[in-house]
Amino acid sequence: MRRRGPAFVASALVLGLLVLFIAYPIGAVLVESFVQTGPMPPARLKAVTVAALEKLPEDRRRAVLERWAAGATQQERAASYAAAFRLAGLDVPWDVKAAFADQAKAVDAALARLGAADRAAVETEYPVALAMLFKRIALAFQVRDALDKEDFERLRSGAEERLGLDHYLAVFADPYLGRAAVNSLTLAAFSALSTTALAFALSFGINRGGVPRPALVRGIVLLPIVAPPVLIATATVMLFGRRGIVTYGLLDQTLGVIDADATNLYGPVGVLLAQTLSFLPAATIVLDNVLRKHDGRLEEAAAGLGASRIRILGEVTLALAWPGIKRALVLVFILSLTDFGNPLILGRGTPVLAGVIYDEMTAFRNTPLAAALCVWLLAPSLLLFLILEAAGGRRRFAGGEGAAPEAPLPASRRLALGGLAAGVALAVLTVYATVALGAVTRIWGVDWSVTLGYFGDGGVDVGLSGSGYGSSDRGLGLVWQSVETAGLAALLGGPLAMAIAYVIERLRPPGANLIGFLVLVPAVLPGIIFGIGYIVAFNLPFGIKALSLTGTPAILVINIMFSNLFVGVLAGRAMLQRLDPAVDEAAEALGAGIAARFAAVTLPMLRPALLLGTLYVFVDGMTTLSSVIFLVSGDHKLASVAIFNHANSSEYGYAAAKSVAILVIAGLAMLLIWLYERRVAMALPTGLPSARKAARPAAGPVGAAVRAEHA
Repeated sequence: MRRRGPAFVASALVLGLLVLFIAYPIGAVLVESFVQTGPMPPARLKAVTVAALEKLPEDRRRAVLERWAAGATQQERAASYAAAFRLAGLDVPWDVKAAFADQAKAVDAALARLGAADRAAVETEYPVALAMLFKRIALAFQVRDALDKEDFERLRSGAEERLGLDHYLAVFADPYLGRAAVNSLTLAAFSALSTTALAFALSFGINRGGVPRPALVRGIVLLPIVAPPVLIATATVMLFGRRGIVTYGLLDQTLGVIDADATNLYGPVGVLLAQTLSFLPAATIVLDNVLRKHDGRLEEAAAGLGASRIRILGEVTLALAWPGIKRALVLVFILSLTDFGNPLILGRGTPVLAGVIYDEMTAFRNTPLAAALCVWLLAPSLLLFLILEAAGGRRRFAGGEGAAPEAPLPASRRLALGGLAAGVALAVLTVYATVALGAVTRIWGVDWSVTLGYFGDGGVDVGLSGSGYGSSDRGLGLVWQSVETAGLAALLGGPLAMAIAYVIERLRPPGANLIGFLVLVPAVLPGIIFGIGYIVAFNLPFGIKALSLTGTPAILVINIMFSNLFVGVLAGRAMLQRLDPAVDEAAEALGAGIAARFAAVTLPMLRPALLLGTLYVFVDGMTTLSSVIFLVSGDHKLASVAIFNHANSSEYGYAAAKSVAILVIAGLAMLLIWLYERRVAMALPTGLPSARKAARPAAGPVGAAVRAEHA
């Protein structure tokens, strides 16, 4: 019992952190989506007004009501008597839309026709109706000292918060929101299909010998996954926009075959192209892992039975890959639905729900509507997941050792797959080259002289007043601020992820499954929901102002850390499941406590998972946008948000310079960890093959993370 005490405390602490920083913000979004702020119904408004009137002494109350009644205008008298009739439970017997002079006469006539009891009821309600409709503000200030802040504001405004479905129904009632929803679903569907098809073709070529230098192709295809936000959209505009180097410089000015102002990639096609390249790495990782595990003997057996290549592809290869295809489709669908960066930069007249959420949060501060739209974004993704699960969900396939078929692909297929891979690699490299060139070009498309001014605090004077150039976020100051924020989140998040994995796999508390579920929630929910959740939850947490995190660097660190814990936890759990627990048990038998066992015994053995989790938090912290864009403040900013703002304002030089800096820093971080792991692996004794394999450098942090996730 004595030893179970520390284990219980450690498990409770881990669960408490996950509930506070994951479950609470997400729950806050859900609750906020039902919050409606609007006029009180008459009965409720009457109750609030009467309660305020009772705060006045009786003689003063009577005098105030008499004075207000004596000074009422025709409009006030007519409207107040109409309300008094309704409060008394009677129908209003005159046209409330008629001229006020006519209504005044109709009021007197209606009162004269009433019986004594009904007339007394109406006359009793009239002073209250007059006060609640026209004199609330005056009344509120007269009794201000007797009311708390909320009651004062409720009486003054005549409005209050209530729960309802109004924000959810707005998607059907508001034509603009309806059009944005249709655009979002259409783009997500096309993006999911195009990206998954392209990812499958590339993964098939890489794992079936159809692509020359498969490792190099895989690395190039995965490059955008560590790219700064909207880098591809920015490069697309610089290449194919109204002043793009291809559309304007080549096709318009040089060849004269198009008008770049009319023919460019702004609109749905440009968004689809940017999303396909942006989300291709994620889909490729999933399908590459699936195809890598295929047993080529099954395809050879089908060929031996006389099946054609087309039939083998459809009934064997695609069937075996179906679990990965489903995951890729749903993943890209969710990424597209929640993407607001590419549509805002390239859409230009193509509204999407994610963009509406961004506008509602930044321009109108309409958090309840934004929260409801966030929940709406989950519904199509869940429906698609259920449909795909029902399609072949009961079939199970057992593979072998994951070897490719011995028979080579036909030359025509190798040529097609090689050409496709070369085209994608060229597109990715062109994006990076465009951004690198834009970072040192004085004015893109106008003045091609070289400058390094975008990397300095002085900026570049382009002589365009009011164009948006010369941003206040010049230089690389925000990049270093992002390094500090992401670095702190990584240093805290990596060890915390290992501790959570240790609690789940070694301590096995009663709530282990709940802990594992909470860790994975940020992995399946859009980042925009997580970001809005932190605003709602930590603006005034639990009603305590002193606990507010809004506008502080802490909210950025915590958000980045907890939104990316799942990678380290999955990797740590996968390693712990392969490690013999007898080592931990032996340390416990020798008297080591939980903290000592974890720090001195388990954590050193989890070094590869720790490095992976730490690196993933850092890289994502440098490049994340949707989860943090609503959390930055004037004093605490991130380079990723600045890049989006630069690109959205056509400040391509500043956006490119910061993007290049982030790419260099992320690349150096990955290289240093790779070199460290390689050095450790080479230093291991030759008689420890399993340890050498465990310490082998991962093929990219995200690839390793996804492989750990699907282990």
